Amino acid sequence: MRRIIIICFCAQFCSLWSLRALADQAVLVENVNGYTLNADGDLVRFSSLLVEAGKVSALDPKSLPDSNLVRIDGKQRTMLPGLIDAHGHLMGLGKNLLQVDVRESASARDAARMVADYVFANSQQQWVTGRGWNQELWPDKAFPNASQLDEAEPSRPVWLRRVDGHAGWANTRALKIAGITKDTPDPQGGQILRDSDGNPTGVLIDNAMELVEQHLPTTTTEQYAAQLEAAGQHLLSVGITAMHDAGVERSLYDFYLAMAAEKKLPIRIYAMISATDPDLDKMLNLGRIRSLDDFINIRSVKAYGDGALGSRGAALLEPYSDAPEQHGLMLTQPDQFGPLFNHIIGSGFQLNFHAIGDKANHLALDQFAQTFAKLGGQALRNRIEHAQVITPDDLERFAELKILPSMQPTHATSDKNMAEARLGKARMKGAYAWQTLHQSGIAIPLGSDFPVELANPFYGLHAAVTRQDRNNQPVKGWYPEEALTLEQAFRGFTLDAAYAAHSEDTLGSLMPGKWADFILLDQDIFAIEAQDIWKTRVLQTWVAGQQVYSAQP
Repeated sequence: MRRIIIICFCAQFCSLWSLRALADQAVLVENVNGYTLNADGDLVRFSSLLVEAGKVSALDPKSLPDSNLVRIDGKQRTMLPGLIDAHGHLMGLGKNLLQVDVRESASARDAARMVADYVFANSQQQWVTGRGWNQELWPDKAFPNASQLDEAEPSRPVWLRRVDGHAGWANTRALKIAGITKDTPDPQGGQILRDSDGNPTGVLIDNAMELVEQHLPTTTTEQYAAQLEAAGQHLLSVGITAMHDAGVERSLYDFYLAMAAEKKLPIRIYAMISATDPDLDKMLNLGRIRSLDDFINIRSVKAYGDGALGSRGAALLEPYSDAPEQHGLMLTQPDQFGPLFNHIIGSGFQLNFHAIGDKANHLALDQFAQTFAKLGGQALRNRIEHAQVITPDDLERFAELKILPSMQPTHATSDKNMAEARLGKARMKGAYAWQTLHQSGIAIPLGSDFPVELANPFYGLHAAVTRQDRNNQPVKGWYPEEALTLEQAFRGFTLDAAYAAHSEDTLGSLMPGKWADFILLDQDIFAIEAQDIWKTRVLQTWVAGQQVYSAQP
């Protein structure tokens, strides 16, 4: 009965939405250097694309409509399907584009200077918020402290999330508002960093961040709209036409539905409901939602296993090599795994579980196996988000259990400066193991985890193929045996990403019957040196047969 109610609800809900207004004319984009994938994942080349009613009608058509045909000269530019980022944070990106960005800071004091500059230009804001610091890139590699931010802004609260989103840096005013003192205990799954006297330093790890973030002003609809516009335009400019939003709370869930109903979503969104939201059950009871125009698709839940490697929050089976007293943090306690997995999968929703450390991955795989034995649910295409550090014995279990490892190639090239120190050389055998997982036969959806990493998917393609940063370091690649081929990486950002969202029927390639989401590039990524892939520039982006972005000359 529950499944019938869900299907009927979706049918009623979606019937209220008409397709986006599409041009009456058929469109022939000809004289292109086109690449796509067929249903088997094989690379297909073409020179012209016929679009009718927003969908691909034919590749290299042998016959054309008699009237209302618009012909566009592609000028031999390379055409690809619109790329799909399988793990990002849309409003996090929008917020990042509109607040202080300290990603390029050279030290804690440099980050504080950036805050001071931002404060000068934005004096009306109640809180000063930002993101992007990474102590591993600073000369001393030391965590920052509140006093450094106090020099930039002592009177208003300042809160800066670490680049990975798993730690935050507060000034003294923010700590006082949160009531954090020497006597404040560490919350379960979180840590308050302290000095030698036990006083809070200003850095909060994982669940401890909520002590401050619960005091942040509530985001208004107008702010959501500004963030959506900023993020959407940025993604379209780099060739992303669809993304999987990893962790959507109720207010954002409602906002997305409203924007979809008004046909105001700039890109296609596969939204993962946040497992920690108090309204989780209410959203589950609304059932799966997929709009007729495929701009919104909700049938999954994002849950949180552990923290991140850079802040030593990733949960490890053995201690950190560079901090023998630490094992990382479990954000969801192991005794909560069974009820959580059973509830989500039993509700017919895909479970996408954040796991970075080998302990979190191991426990998640164990629980998936137990839940499948009890309830079934393998067909939901459940995922482990990040799957970064895996004990070698667990690598083959992904394919055995049909768990999709949703991975982000630029994490490896960003983490290479600290990962081996955190893990030791022995544990690197199961870390960032893309090719090993690919060879096991499982689909690997790829993304960036923006705004943790930059959203440009060509950075991700480059990292996947070369295992190098954009300075071509290290020369032979970082653990190059785990690099993907370009075709494998291309599939990860297209067909495999669509499959991971149950949308390979309409997205992920430019085969007839699918939406005409495509991009035109300034170079052929399949013909250039791999080290130059990241330099690729998007000239045009089209969604449902309509041009939505054009690069400035």
